[in-house]
Parts: sequence; structure tokens; C-alpha cells
Amino acid sequence: MTMHIHILRDEADYQAAKAAYEVYFDDEPEPGTEAGDRFELLGLLLAKYEEDHFPMPADDPVEAIRFAMERQGLSQSDLSEVLGSRSRASEVLNHRRALSVAQIRKLSREWRIPVQALIGQSQAA
Repeated sequence: MTMHIHILRDEADYQAAKAAYEVYFDDEPEPGTEAGDRFELLGLLLAKYEEDHFPMPADDPVEAIRFAMERQGLSQSDLSEVLGSRSRASEVLNHRRALSVAQIRKLSREWRIPVQALIGQSQAA
């Protein structure tokens, strides 16, 4: 499956690149291979497009999480899978618990949320 990789200029380009990138999710290619390079390039293009067109809310990690959930079509149930429990997800979303370093790393890796957005000033006590 070859796709001409190019700068993402509009939503159609973004959606096509996103679909091509997601094909690799179940079987991530080895780095340094042609497929691995393609996977990495698509990820970089998507990240740049998202940074330019969908800036993350600043200063509140919960808003960054909510923004990612909305953009990626994820639910609180999906968040509970990442954080380990429904109650933990609820506490985070309601500003009753701050994210741990491990949770920040996991959210950043699995949901592609920039770490900087997740370490902002939380309102959790």
C-alpha cells in the first residue's frame, strides 16, 4: 500500500494521512525499514498539521485531555482504560486528582497529547 507522502494542506489531506497512519497501529513496522520510515513520516506530518490547526488548550491538563477526547472521538471509558479505572478517570476529569508522571507518559504516548499540555497548572487539590 503506497501513498504519495506530501505536506498536509487541508482536512482531506489530513484525513487521508490519518487513515494511512492508523493502518500500522495493529502491527507497527520496524524502525529503519521502508514501512517504518513511512510510519514515522506520517506521524510527523500529522503532528505538524494538528499543531498548526488544532492548538492544545494551555495551562490545564484536563482541558488538553478533553480536547484530545473530542478530536479523536474518545470517551471517559477510553480514558479509564488508559488511567486504570473509571473512578481515576472521573477524578482527573473533575479536577479532584492530578495526573501522575506515569499517566502523563501513557497519555502522551497512546493519545499523542504533548507532554507539555499534560503538565500545565492543574486545578486538582
